[in-house]
Amino acid sequence: MTDPAMVIDARDVTLTLGETAILRGVDLSVSRGESVALLGTSGSGKSSLMAVLTGLERASGGQVLVDGLDFGRLDEDALAKARRGRIGIVLQAFHLLPTMTARENVAVPMELAGMADAWPRAEAELAAVGLGHRLDHYPTQLSGGEQQRVAIARALGPRPPLVFADEPTGNLDTATGDAIMDLLFDRRAALGATLVVITHDARLAERCDRVVTLADGHVV
Repeated sequence: MTDPAMVIDARDVTLTLGETAILRGVDLSVSRGESVALLGTSGSGKSSLMAVLTGLERASGGQVLVDGLDFGRLDEDALAKARRGRIGIVLQAFHLLPTMTARENVAVPMELAGMADAWPRAEAELAAVGLGHRLDHYPTQLSGGEQQRVAIARALGPRPPLVFADEPTGNLDTATGDAIMDLLFDRRAALGATLVVITHDARLAERCDRVVTLADGHVV
C-alpha cells in the first residue's frame, strides 16, 4: 500500500554499470509538493539517481516507487508512458532541437503525446516564462538564459506533478542563473508541483524545503 502523500519512495536503490557501483543503497522519500535539492560533488551519483527516479535508467536493485507506480515492474514502453505528463525534466544542456522554433520545441512533444491543446498551451507556457515575443525564434537566435526558459516551458507544459531539474543554472552567469531560479520556483508554485533539483550550487539548494547530500553513491 503506497502513501498518496509520498510522490517518491526509493528504498535501498543500487545501480551498477559494468563493474562500477554508482548507487550503493540509496533511500529517498519526497512528499507531494515538496522541493528537494540533491547536493554533492561531481561523481557522487546525483545525475544517476535522477535517471533512476525518472525511469531513464533501470535500478540494479532496490525499489523505486514514483507517484504510486513501481518502476522496477515496468518495461521500457510502460516507463515512457509513465513519464508522459507525469514527469518534467529540465536539463543543464537544454537539448532544444535546433531546427524547431521555441514554440515548436515546446508544442511538438505535447502534440506527440496526444495533447489536443498542445499549441495554445505552448504559447501560454512561453508567455509565462517571458518569451511570448520570441515564439518563432530558433535556439541559435536565443541567449543561454532564453534557451533555458524554453527548456523550462517544455518541461512544464504538460503540467507534470513532478519536476526534475539537473543543474538548471550550471551553464549560466550569476544574474541569469538567479533569474532562472526565480522562474523555476515561481512556475513550480503556480503548478503545485513537486520539485527535485540536482545541483552543486549551495544558494540554489538553500531555496529548497530540504537538502539531501550524496557522496560516493550514498545519502550522507
